[in-house]
Amino acid sequence: MITHSVFFNLQHAPGSAEEQDFFAKSLRILTPIPGVLDFTVLRQTSPKAPWQFGFSMKFTSQNAYDSYNNHPDHLDYVNSIWLKEVSSFQEIDHIIHPEYGTQGS
Repeated sequence: MITHSVFFNLQHAPGSAEEQDFFAKSLRILTPIPGVLDFTVLRQTSPKAPWQFGFSMKFTSQNAYDSYNNHPDHLDYVNSIWLKEVSSFQEIDHIIHPEYGTQGS
């Protein structure tokens, strides 16, 4: 399972109609793309990180992730929405470490 996470800041004022529209468009466009699982919108709470928001989603395999990444709806979203409305971001893709895995409960 691959978790794709991206944390970002928007060019819009907090709580603005533009901010709300960005999230509505993102959910409408990205969640139906085949292979996307557990799409989650996040709000940053740590004072140590410079980003306000995040998206997280999971994919069952590298092939599923690659298909999403190259899907025409994703590419159009990046070019017509993301690049115009996001001012900064950090993308992190990760899997559970095969040796150490998940510890504790």
